[in-house]
Formats: sequence, structure tokens, C-alpha cells
Amino acid sequence: MAYKSLLTITTDKDTCGTALTRAIDLARAGDSHLDVQCLGIDRTQMGYYYGGANVLIQQDALETAQKAAEELEAEVRAQLKAEDISWACETVVTQMVGVTRVVTHRARFSDLVVLPKPYGEGCGQEHEVIMEAAMFEGNAPVLVIPPNNTAPIAPRRVTIAWNESAESLAAVRAALPMLQGADFVNIAVIDPPTHGPDRSDPGGALSQMLARQGVTAEISVLAKTMPRVADVLTRHVRDLDAELLVMGAYGHSRFREAILGGATRDMLEMAEVPVLMAH
Repeated sequence: MAYKSLLTITTDKDTCGTALTRAIDLARAGDSHLDVQCLGIDRTQMGYYYGGANVLIQQDALETAQKAAEELEAEVRAQLKAEDISWACETVVTQMVGVTRVVTHRARFSDLVVLPKPYGEGCGQEHEVIMEAAMFEGNAPVLVIPPNNTAPIAPRRVTIAWNESAESLAAVRAALPMLQGADFVNIAVIDPPTHGPDRSDPGGALSQMLARQGVTAEISVLAKTMPRVADVLTRHVRDLDAELLVMGAYGHSRFREAILGGATRDMLEMAEVPVLMAH
């Protein structure tokens, strides 16, 4: 099992450059194909302008988005042409309301989507929308890369955030290629339920499942001694010198779509190492 179809979506080189570089490295290491989508976003919100101006403003915004996307594609293609991997690059221009549809279509046919952190300096609303679309609508695992990250492409030390949920299990299954290549895997269980099915052996069933996949894992049962679960996980990842965190992604309903839940958002804001998430 391996990630043979990779996807990364770039809206600008400053914010997305590290994610693109890591996606290229992953494609080379796994002999995989990389699709790069250069997204030009027309940020016009119709209905907020004086009568008669809408068409002109919309056309100007569309041309600006098209030009920015073409310039970005030229930069990306120049970088990819120097790489010894299989790749394809396309430009898509859309308004903000269309980002979910565009990303969803590509993500559905990808084994792994590599994206930058959606929060932090230089990040806009579109980065969160792209991540939500890939995970919730595209149903694809997402590898989130912090800016300027230099962790190894094949992580040797991995932490799994485990709470017995379907989301956590989906993330573990999506991470199996990386877990199988790691030297050290830790299952972190924070305040396990006293009446859960695995109350006598938190994380034991997962450890057994992983062992059958050739992954030897140790279990850490942690107390929630800090206000947020993300705080506890961040400290634990630091203590173990982990190079990858695997965790489920949670969301809330927003009509027919979803938005990132509090715990997921907190972890993405604080992430210091790559985070592999699935829903």
C-alpha cells in the first residue's frame, strides 16, 4: 500500500511553497504521480456594489484572478520541470463560492492531499475552505505541512492521537504507509472513558491491529492536565520528538458542508510537525 496519486493545491508561492516542495519529495520517494492545482480566486462578492457597477467589477476581478493564476502556474511549472517525477499542473479560476466544488472533484481521486497549514501568517479564508473541501467533501486524507518544515519525508517517529472514534481510525488507516516505515510509533490516549469498551486496555485493540500490519506501537495514557486537548498533544509530540502526528478530523454541519471543529482547529493552529488527518 502506498500513496500513488498525490495532490497539492497552491494559491500563492509564499504560503504554499513548503507544501509544494514536500509534495514533490513525497512523489519522488514513493514513485508517485503529483497533481498540482494552481487556484486563482475571484474574491468578488456580488450585491455589495452600486447599481450598474457589478458587471464591470466582476470582469476586472476575474481578469486579476486569471492573471495571478497564470503567473503562479508558470512558477510552479518551472519548478516541476526540474524534478524527476511524474506530474501534471492545471490552472483553475473560480469565485470563493466555487472553491469547494473545484477542490472536491480533484481530491476524490487522490490517495493523499498535501496542504499548508490553513491558519497563520499569510493565510486567508480560502486555505480553510480548501482543507474542508478535501477532507469532508472529497473524503481524502490530508497531510498538513507547517511553514518552513524540514521533518523527514519518511518519518521515523510518529504519534497517533487515539480516542476510539471513526475519524481517528480513518486517519490511522490512511497513515499506514508511513506507520509501516517508522522506527517508533506511539499511541496517545488522553483521559480514556471509564466506561468505554477498551477501558481496561486503552489503545490495546489498535495496537493489536497495527501489529498485524507490521507496526509495533507503544501506548501512552495521558491526563488532560491542560485546558485543551491540543495543548496536551503538542507537549506530548515535543516530549517524544515525533516527526508526524496522526489524528482524526472533526467538523460541524454547515448546511450541506462542514467546518473544522474546535479540537481540529486548535491542533492545526499549534502544529509544529506535519499532521496527517482524515475524516
